[in-house]
Amino acid sequence: MTSISPFRDPTAPGNPLVPKQDWDRSPWNRWTFQHVRDLLPTTKVWRGAGPASPLPADLRDIDAIPFAAEGEAHTIGSFLETSYADGFLVLHGGKIVAERYLNGMTSHTQHLSQSVAKSVVGTVAGILIGRGVVDPAASLTDYLPELEATAYRGATVQHVLDMTSGVVFDETYTAPDSHMAQLDVASGWKNGQNPNWHTNIWDLVLSLKDLECPHGTSFRYRSIETDVLSFVLERAAATPLAELVSRELWAPMGAEEDAYFTVDAAGYALGDGGFNATLRDYARFALLHLRGGETDGRRIVPTEWIAGTRFGADPRLFAGVYQEVLPAGAYHNQFWIEDTSRGVYMARGVFGQLIYIDPVSDFAAVVLSSWPEFVSTTRTRTALAAVRAIREALL
Repeated sequence: MTSISPFRDPTAPGNPLVPKQDWDRSPWNRWTFQHVRDLLPTTKVWRGAGPASPLPADLRDIDAIPFAAEGEAHTIGSFLETSYADGFLVLHGGKIVAERYLNGMTSHTQHLSQSVAKSVVGTVAGILIGRGVVDPAASLTDYLPELEATAYRGATVQHVLDMTSGVVFDETYTAPDSHMAQLDVASGWKNGQNPNWHTNIWDLVLSLKDLECPHGTSFRYRSIETDVLSFVLERAAATPLAELVSRELWAPMGAEEDAYFTVDAAGYALGDGGFNATLRDYARFALLHLRGGETDGRRIVPTEWIAGTRFGADPRLFAGVYQEVLPAGAYHNQFWIEDTSRGVYMARGVFGQLIYIDPVSDFAAVVLSSWPEFVSTTRTRTALAAVRAIREALL
């Protein structure tokens, strides 16, 4: 496998323009994932007025670390060259031990994280739950009575935190008529191919009328669940999502740079996948979790919520295709659980975004990528094997 060349800047004269319908797909995503603000409407997540929290470095040479994945031998160096990685950072013992920028990315570049956004929203939910602003056992309709006329009737806040509602939502990324295609249009990411499709996320939520199973009986990955959760947080706190993330998480944890969300035509931030930030600030988010919700001795996220996220999942609800990557896994509070016994947990996004958090080893890794595929079992397993190999080499 040969190394991946950077994609040419489409803003340069003479280069092809990025097509609206395919901006997030190969080969365009090699450029667009670092330039989302140039393409879509966005809203700022302010970093606050305080100083950035420190990220001391103790850099190690990790390139020669060997590992095996999918029956092939690799090194970390070869993995970084061939995996469509844009940014890569490893934390151990509270220090940066590796930090790489590829494909034109820099330390100040805000990179699209896709569904890593879900874990950012989930963490803010944990903060508001700990403060008593949101009750996870409450019905969604306690906060959003409009959902009484939808399939979310009878579902709780915890059901959408865990994606265990029974609501029908087709997550197929490549199908032109799936609910996911409709979400792309509703969020403002794509142009509508059907004049009857909704042009904002809230109206799409209100259109979901069908159940496929009783609430709470099975995990099914539904991106729209995070948007429902975001509306609950906004309604409960009387604050827009981007401002909530800034006030409750981004500023208190000491982010170095502003982040931003994409917004739909109604101004709603895309909680399920529109978050953009720098590599080091994603690392600060990981370090906050490694420290049990504290930054510089200040409590930001409740310890009980983080412990519950790591160990509170019901693995019996996690089955089928999801076990191809995480055979001992689960999903809880908008995080993927790698192993319910060890409590390693992850934020993951399509096209190769990953924040891997192992408090037992005081280890975390951030991988920001622009894969040619939405999802790839082979690439995901390889990335996880690479991260685990670095962890073992550092212990």
